[in-house]
Amino acid sequence: MDERLAALGEREGWRVEGAAARVHYRGETDQYSIEYYAPSDCVVYWKVPPEDADAGDTAVPVGRDTVPTPLRERIRADLAAADIDADVERRSL
Repeated sequence: MDERLAALGEREGWRVEGAAARVHYRGETDQYSIEYYAPSDCVVYWKVPPEDADAGDTAVPVGRDTVPTPLRERIRADLAAADIDADVERRSL
């Protein structure tokens, strides 16, 4: 396993799955799944429907400008702590 992924997996809430790591965040009104992909060195934010949503609702990727700043700051801090360049969080896909 990539050492950076292993280090990210040790951060609070993160899970490593193959060549990626994922963390879930639940705010007052919104839920997100954030994924870091090691091969492409990028971060993708997904907005997750609430648990009481219709069964047909699915997670959708969202732009960074729609994600709360404190969450983005936490993701950058976690990346940096895992020796991953935190600027990848800002990279456009």
